[in-house]
Amino acid sequence: MSKLQGKVAVVTGASKGIGAGIARALGAAGAAVVVNYASDKSGAEKAVSDIKAKGGKAIAVQGDVSKTDDVERLFGETKKAFGKLDVLVNNAGVFKFAPIDQAEEADYRRHFDINVWGTIQATREALPLFGPEGGSIINISSVVSRMGIPGSAIYAGTKGAVDTITQVLASELGPRKIRVNSINPGMVESEGTHAAGFIGGDFQKDIEAKAPLGRIGQPEDIAKVAVFLASDEAGWLTGERISASGGHR
Repeated sequence: MSKLQGKVAVVTGASKGIGAGIARALGAAGAAVVVNYASDKSGAEKAVSDIKAKGGKAIAVQGDVSKTDDVERLFGETKKAFGKLDVLVNNAGVFKFAPIDQAEEADYRRHFDINVWGTIQATREALPLFGPEGGSIINISSVVSRMGIPGSAIYAGTKGAVDTITQVLASELGPRKIRVNSINPGMVESEGTHAAGFIGGDFQKDIEAKAPLGRIGQPEDIAKVAVFLASDEAGWLTGERISASGGHR
């Protein structure tokens, strides 16, 4: 039997990159998956199609996690389709690197609204769908939160907040048997890192030179960790910060 058979999972920001990889892996492990997206409908529908092609169950639900009405609708559609929730993956996020003297309020607001408030808001709205047996919440953070990389003040600040939120909620939700952990990826090849110009340049070469395993990550590297944390095999883990970075930290 698949390790997530009978489970229901919501993955935010799952139309591409790490989120899509996690959604597909959860579906392959037996979970029914709600693929959330903000604007990339075709990407979300592709992820749903891939899950269904392997015999799984999945739906796509549009929603910007920084907007309360959208988040309420996301979990309303989850309840309507599957009746419950066992796994929440707070993956939706944005990133932009810039020197501090180029920091802009609009970038700050966008990063914190999506990366931090989105995580809090999605968790809050998800809680009523968890049953008495509890479940697993997985927050996607970043190794950048503790690396002090120049130009990452705003982005790293949001991920430092996510790390702290993870610890707090692990304590707060433990009595409800809900485990809360974070996965902190290093550099992962995705549409976002390609668009930012990180792939194929000096930035990638520098990371590969410093990483013990000698390469950058792929979405499936992170997805495997997510499946583990979602499963009963991780039943004794909560409040953990798991660096999934090939040793680069």
